[in-house]
Amino acid sequence: MNSEARSVEWAVVGSDIGPLLLAATGEGLVTVVFHATTGRRETALRQLEGRLGAEPVEDPAGRLAEPIRQLAAFFDGTLREFGLPLDWSLSGGFNRQVLRELATGVPYGTVVGYGDLADRVGSPGAAQAVGAAMGSNPLPIVVPCHRVVESGGGLGGFGGGLETKRQLLALEGVLPAPLF
Repeated sequence: MNSEARSVEWAVVGSDIGPLLLAATGEGLVTVVFHATTGRRETALRQLEGRLGAEPVEDPAGRLAEPIRQLAAFFDGTLREFGLPLDWSLSGGFNRQVLRELATGVPYGTVVGYGDLADRVGSPGAAQAVGAAMGSNPLPIVVPCHRVVESGGGLGGFGGGLETKRQLLALEGVLPAPLF
């Protein structure tokens, strides 16, 4: 891997669900972190440095310009499908397989059950493992783990919190928007 791909740029951007930390390598967007207040941001950046072996550098005008633009368009309702290069280096094995299927096979405004997603990747009965894959998703929103729900109609879990999951599903028209 060349040094351009190994460098990591980051920025914190505002959104309808709170501040998001975005980071990218030369290969593409590598992570989206919810609730990126100062303490959470510092922890996430240390973890990124440890996992990628490169010190993240703040530079919102560089390789993050397009991810920032697309996320803003998603939140204002004009973007339904992200078209970003993604760096999958923070995910591997079964988790990566499940996340790739989610990214390509569950379109905007739809949901899928944990068990159904397990079936799609050839692992019937692995709903719990799919849940673990969702919990490990380094690219939430862009790889839409908020679209994975329980077969009985429950929301299931969500790393960004259930209220954030509700907001994202309401944005996509899956759930009604709150009245208040």
